[in-house]
Amino acid sequence: MKAAFFKEHGGSDKILYGDYRDPVPEAGEVTVRVRACALNQVDMLLLDGRFPPPEGLPHVNGCEVTGTIEALGAGAKGLAIGQRVVIFPGLSCSSCEYCLRGERTVCVRYGYLGAHKDGGYAELVKAPAANILPLPESIAFEAGAALPMAMLTAWHALVHQARVRPGQTVLVQAAGSGVGSAAIQIARLAGARVLTTVGSDDKIELARALGAERVVNYRTQDFVEEAKRWTEKRGVDIVIEHIGGDTFERSTHALTRLGTLVSIGSHDTHWGRLDLRHVYSKNLRILGTNLGSILELRTILDHVADGRLRPVIDRVFRLPEARAAVQHVLDRKNKGKVLLVP
Repeated sequence: MKAAFFKEHGGSDKILYGDYRDPVPEAGEVTVRVRACALNQVDMLLLDGRFPPPEGLPHVNGCEVTGTIEALGAGAKGLAIGQRVVIFPGLSCSSCEYCLRGERTVCVRYGYLGAHKDGGYAELVKAPAANILPLPESIAFEAGAALPMAMLTAWHALVHQARVRPGQTVLVQAAGSGVGSAAIQIARLAGARVLTTVGSDDKIELARALGAERVVNYRTQDFVEEAKRWTEKRGVDIVIEHIGGDTFERSTHALTRLGTLVSIGSHDTHWGRLDLRHVYSKNLRILGTNLGSILELRTILDHVADGRLRPVIDRVFRLPEARAAVQHVLDRKNKGKVLLVP
């Protein structure tokens, strides 16, 4: 098959396009012919070596995949060749104490398709049959590929972890990202009010169209001061944070008493400081999350099919253009998800 892969860590120039080994489904697995694959910040961490692939190099990135079933391994039941599907990207052992408690996202051997196994920057990809969900006919392959990581993570952060409620105020960092564009919509669906940040003025209109009440360009404005002004000095109830570094620390300053910060990632740097005085004096909740469950992904599919949520797609590149697609994301030019299609 053809794939976009890398043999050494670095920038987008390290991505190669060419022949790659065909995936062969083992027992309990399926092979999917990729119809669309969304780029994710996990891909960027893998490429530059901050998140090395456990199986080593060469490696194929791509966590968020839709397609049609190409082949079934032994014991893969309830699925059919040619069926339209979306792949749930979380990989777990099903037997450790956390999996047995139903908390598979903190499995001691947890991983992601496209990170711990070869992913969807390819014509074919294999995955466990248990990770396969039918993709409704009303959802295009491109739209479906924008859901399994970004929108699912945002859903789990807001609904499960922060328990967002009507009337609350939510600060969403980076409206132009996949997580940010999803979190704005999910917060609004729950009846909350949203303030969000962008890195350039050309993303302000998108953020407002998604439902943000206030949009702050963090390069020219202080988002903490804007959050205080927006809430009449009270501070916001919830922050969805996935940048790290100074943004993480300053996000806690934007919270009201009893506020909740959910850390989803660390795309700028893995390090972030905390002024503990803000944490204990205001009784803040600092929570982490990495992905939701496959049941939550089913719920998201229902909302998208019914038009209540809309994945935001910035650009679609052909698979041979993977290098350009990655550079587009690295340059932070995207307003929503960037996709690869064969």
